[in-house]
Amino acid sequence: MIYGLGMVESGMTMDLGLLVADNEFVRMIRRMLDGVPVNDDSLAVDMIRKVGIGGEFVTNQHTYDNFRENQVQSDLIDRNTRGVWKDAGAKDMHTRCNEAAKEILAAHKPEPLPDGVAKTLRDIITEAEKEFTG
Repeated sequence: MIYGLGMVESGMTMDLGLLVADNEFVRMIRRMLDGVPVNDDSLAVDMIRKVGIGGEFVTNQHTYDNFRENQVQSDLIDRNTRGVWKDAGAKDMHTRCNEAAKEILAAHKPEPLPDGVAKTLRDIITEAEKEFTG
């Protein structure tokens, strides 16, 4: 279990940009925990036999079809060179994550809670407030 996504100040404050970044890190970790398949196809055994020692693999269809298969892609992490990054506006990850959080908040349309759930939650909160306020 991963705990504390988006939390700062020992959980006293939530940072939605940090939540977006943490979510991306968790997604990448989960992808890596899935592992990398090791079989004749993923190792391109037939292509290696066909092309042979010293051959060129970059323009082979198998390479094109599979070169991104086991990579973890991210829209939030900029892996460009510094020059390309600067020319594109030099947005750091903090800025990109905050922009992504704002886009999510503006566009997300959550499904309504099933009947009765909102009342049950309100009842739980009311009971907790009574307990803590005496």
